[in-house]
Amino acid sequence: MAVRTEGTPCWVDAQLPDLEAGKRFYGELFGWTFDPDRDEALLGGRRVAGLVPKRDGRMPTTWTPYLATENAGTLATRIKAAGGQMVMEPYPVGPFGVYALAADPGGAVFGLRQEGDDDGFEVTGEPGSFCWMEVYTRRPDAVDTFYATVFGYLGRRAGAAGEGGDAGLDYRVWSPPGSRPGGPFGGRAVITDDFPAEMPGHVLVHFAVADCDEACATAVRLGGRVATPAHDAPHGRVAVLHDNQGARFAVRAEPKPSATD
Repeated sequence: MAVRTEGTPCWVDAQLPDLEAGKRFYGELFGWTFDPDRDEALLGGRRVAGLVPKRDGRMPTTWTPYLATENAGTLATRIKAAGGQMVMEPYPVGPFGVYALAADPGGAVFGLRQEGDDDGFEVTGEPGSFCWMEVYTRRPDAVDTFYATVFGYLGRRAGAAGEGGDAGLDYRVWSPPGSRPGGPFGGRAVITDDFPAEMPGHVLVHFAVADCDEACATAVRLGGRVATPAHDAPHGRVAVLHDNQGARFAVRAEPKPSATD
């Protein structure tokens, strides 16, 4: 079993009211198949995500990323001491290990996963698999301090020079402790006045696709909708979508090589 750096994404799942409808949607959108004995999606036979039946109607229909830890109980204590809260204290999930749900000081909910008999993701970064996570918050200073304290995230502000960003954009790129250059796995964005006033802090899960515009068209055909149309960003072409049951996620296609590459 591979050892993952604490705090790095190791799994994602979606809680859906209609599991079979979710399988049809994501099966066609991402080419997933499904393990008949476990609530897991497969890409070419490799684990990429979980689709879980939503058992409590009060819970949101949402994608949740899980961050790796060797000891969920110890990490839960650190989270509370740093100003976060536990939505669900650590609990065993059979062969899948120990899970928990937490929220950062801005209210964004994420999971913890103390691994069991399997190792979470078997593939990332390929079309149809997880590639990035983004924390959206109205409390950037508190959230930056929280993730640095709890997980040791190495954060740097994304600059306009060399990254295609807006000089006034408040966006931080995160890498795990001890990571080498090229190791970022996520970032922190600010919920500005451009977003709906009622939008809470949240984590947006990104999946890689071969063609962002085609993925948007497919999602709409399957009953989903486009929240943020496809647009060119520093690290590829990105869109934010809702599936056919309302779960929000993003798709990202790698930048196309320029004529000079």
